[in-house]
Amino acid sequence: MTQPPTANPLTELSLRAPVLWGVVWGVIQAAAPLGLWWLDPATVYALSIALIAAVYIGFAVADGRPRVIAVEAAVAAVFVVVAAAGVTGPAWLLVVGFVGHGLKDLWQHRRHFVANTRWWPPFCLVVDWVAAAILAVLLAAGVDFHP
Repeated sequence: MTQPPTANPLTELSLRAPVLWGVVWGVIQAAAPLGLWWLDPATVYALSIALIAAVYIGFAVADGRPRVIAVEAAVAAVFVVVAAAGVTGPAWLLVVGFVGHGLKDLWQHRRHFVANTRWWPPFCLVVDWVAAAILAVLLAAGVDFHP
């Protein structure tokens, strides 16, 4: 008789810290405009999206495969365009950028397209989605990211 698969406690433990730190950094990410008060919140969030997307270019360079570098650079470029559009366009594009990057992190975590990212994708996914959720709540409450 075959036993049903059980959760691996080592995997759960190894993801607990990145997920918890992701929540902390997601809240910090959402509060970032407070530290850069002279910039519009939309600009701060757009810069953040571009920065977090570019991190995978670094991982791709460390991976060393030209195809991986090309794909990650192209994906980062898409996020830069979405972020740039969110600077002057609808602030909901910034939420889309964070959610989209979280989906990309989820895909990376499952597929391991870029080698040796270990805990980064789950950490970054949580950062992205916590920030997206907070931004969505703020936007729904009528906060203007383009004062």
